[in-house]
Amino acid sequence: MPLSKVSYHTDRTKAPAMTASISSFDFPSVANKTVTARFDGGDITSNAGVLLVSAADDKIGLTRAIAAGIKDLRQASKIAHDLPTLIRERILAIACGYEDANDLDCLRSDPAFKVGCGRAPRSEQDLASQPTVSRLENSVSKKDLLRMGVILAERVVAQLPDNTTKVLLDIDEMEDTCHGQQEFEFFNAHYGSHCYLPLLLYVTDETGRRRIMAVVLRSGKSGCRGVRGLLKRAVGLLRVRFPGIEIELRADAGYGNDQVLRCCDKLDIKYTLGLAGNVRLHRLSTAPQMDVCIKYSQLKYMPDHPVCREFATIDYKADSWDKSRRVIVKAEITESASGDVKLNPRFVVTNRNFTSPEAGYAHYCGRGDIENRIKEFNLDLSGGRTSCHRFLANQFRVLMHAGACILMGVIQEAAKATNLVKAQVGTVRLRLLKVGARIVESVRRVWIHMSSSCPDQEVWGRVYEVLTG
Repeated sequence: MPLSKVSYHTDRTKAPAMTASISSFDFPSVANKTVTARFDGGDITSNAGVLLVSAADDKIGLTRAIAAGIKDLRQASKIAHDLPTLIRERILAIACGYEDANDLDCLRSDPAFKVGCGRAPRSEQDLASQPTVSRLENSVSKKDLLRMGVILAERVVAQLPDNTTKVLLDIDEMEDTCHGQQEFEFFNAHYGSHCYLPLLLYVTDETGRRRIMAVVLRSGKSGCRGVRGLLKRAVGLLRVRFPGIEIELRADAGYGNDQVLRCCDKLDIKYTLGLAGNVRLHRLSTAPQMDVCIKYSQLKYMPDHPVCREFATIDYKADSWDKSRRVIVKAEITESASGDVKLNPRFVVTNRNFTSPEAGYAHYCGRGDIENRIKEFNLDLSGGRTSCHRFLANQFRVLMHAGACILMGVIQEAAKATNLVKAQVGTVRLRLLKVGARIVESVRRVWIHMSSSCPDQEVWGRVYEVLTG
């Protein structure tokens, strides 16, 4: 049945305290009854699940720790919103999909957000509006940001299982396209855009659980800048809690260079890094490349012939390297949809003793899942929302989004025994956070009457038990 034309009626019968007009939206009748929609429900929220994010924050103490790392220069007599509440409000909004600070002008009075930030939904003052949050973004210093980054990493390390003996660090960058006059945005020829290049670090424990550990905003022409400092801090924090832990770094060819390799040697950690091809590497890997070409010539006329690839291990020392290192070679014949045939050799440098070159390359290819985690951070949590002019303000924003990612990760971990065990952030938000509720504040209690038709009530309850148990 097609919708009827939406009509707008100005309400003249509302309470005198309300000065703005309320629009009505008419829909097709149901059971001979007119259907009219209006935004006049009162204390109703569409984000009742934000209380789960608040419970996750209480569980790991993230926002209070972040606030403790920021030096508050405001005059105490003029403060209406303390730092912990400001930080929590911003992170809760991002977790619920409101990445723009302008949304806080309306969300500041949302009853669920107020309860999530420790305020009564009706009797206490509203949360901070956009100007207050924007002033906070532009007030932080470099030292504040450094402390915040360390605090985020500490909270992630604290979540690792107590019996952890080894971890895997995956590091990569993402394109953060800029659309204005932001400080230190430059044109990057590889991506073909004016952008930032945030550096993201993920840690994977022995259970396979991946957690974001750090995000560092960098200019659009950064290369490997910031990698060594980030690795030193991450390895230091891990070894403080787990003195004998085995640490491995995994990254693509953009980080397989002398600086990163020497840093890994100095930190005494394992590494499995992609390596850009060159004339010497191709010459040293002539044997496996010839083998795969011969294999292809023998199989190419067979219907549905298998993929032709060969693996080998060679010793290689670049001119800038201080020693020879083990390089895994994968020689493969690829066929395009148009029928073009290409020899596609790939190289991986490592100091690990794999059972076979094929096993080592398969381990390297496992880093492809980190691309999914970066997309999750960028798309589901809008990690590229760096539209401030000042670079430091944008770094603060990136850390806020990383904080939201950490809290959503806590919820994902709590939901591992449910049908959301493999759900990404966007799905978790839709199923658990976007829950409609009517909120009633009485003298002694705040009632949150959530929708009786919510399809994920059982999952919601299980997550609640884990977060508050």
